[in-house]
Amino acid sequence: MINPDLGSVVVREVWADNLESEFELISGIVEDFPFVSMDTEFPGVIHKADLRRLNPNYLYKLLKSNVDALSLIQVGLTLSDADGNLPDLGGGGSRFIWEFNFRDFDVDRDPHAPDSIDLLRRHGIDFERNRSEGVESERFAELMMSSGLICNESVSWVTFHSAYDFGYLVKILTRRELPGSLGEFLRLLRAFFGERVYDVKHMMRFCERRLFGGLDRVARSLEVNREVGKCHQAGSDSLLTWQAFRRMRDLYFVKDGPEKHAGVLYGLEVF
Repeated sequence: MINPDLGSVVVREVWADNLESEFELISGIVEDFPFVSMDTEFPGVIHKADLRRLNPNYLYKLLKSNVDALSLIQVGLTLSDADGNLPDLGGGGSRFIWEFNFRDFDVDRDPHAPDSIDLLRRHGIDFERNRSEGVESERFAELMMSSGLICNESVSWVTFHSAYDFGYLVKILTRRELPGSLGEFLRLLRAFFGERVYDVKHMMRFCERRLFGGLDRVARSLEVNREVGKCHQAGSDSLLTWQAFRRMRDLYFVKDGPEKHAGVLYGLEVF
C-alpha cells in the first residue's frame, strides 16, 4: 500500500500557537482533498457497559454519559483526494496529515480511566504539554465551523468505530452536553458531517472475507502498513483508517461501491 515514488508522510502537530495558520491551510485545500479521515484520543471510559443491554439506544446513553463527563485529548485528520493522494502543500516532497492537541483534559483533576491514560502515555502523548500548550476546544470549534470541513455536502468522512469520536466532536461543536436521544444525536451528526460518513468497523461485516478486531489487526489483514507514527496517536490512526478504507473499498466494494453503507456508526446501527 506504500508507494515508494511518493514523499514521506509528515504529521503536522497543532497547538494553540499555530491553530489558526493550520486551519487556514486546511480551508485552502479541502475542495481538492474532500475525503477526511478522522480519529480521536480521549481518556477512556468511566461508565462501563452492561453486556446484557447492547441495543443502540442503550449504547448511545452509555456514550453520552462518558462523553458528557470526559474531555478530548487529540483529534487526527487525514485529507485526501479520490485517488488517495495526500496534500503536499505545494512543497512537492512530503505529504501532510494533522494532529490537534487539546488542553481541556487535566490528568491530575479530571475523571479518566487510568489504564487508558497509561496506554496513551506509553504511545507518546505528553499530558503536561497538552495542558500548557494545547488547543482550546472552543477556538477549535469556531475555526472548524468556518473551515469547509463540516456542513459541506462535498466532504466524505472516513472513520473506524467512531461513535465516540463523533460524540466528542458534536459536544465541542455545540458546546453543550450531547442530546438526550440517539435520534437527536444522529440528526446533529448529519447536519454537521453530512450523509457520506463511513465507519470501517461497520463496513467490515459486509466484506466477503471475515475481518475482525481493532484497527491495527484489520489493517494487517488487509496488508496495509502504518506509514508514520504509532497506534493510539490520532494523526497516525487517521491515516491508517483512510488506507484501510481504500483497500477495503478496492477489494470488496468495487461492484456496488461503499455508499449504501454510509451514515451508519458501529454500535449505533439505526437504519
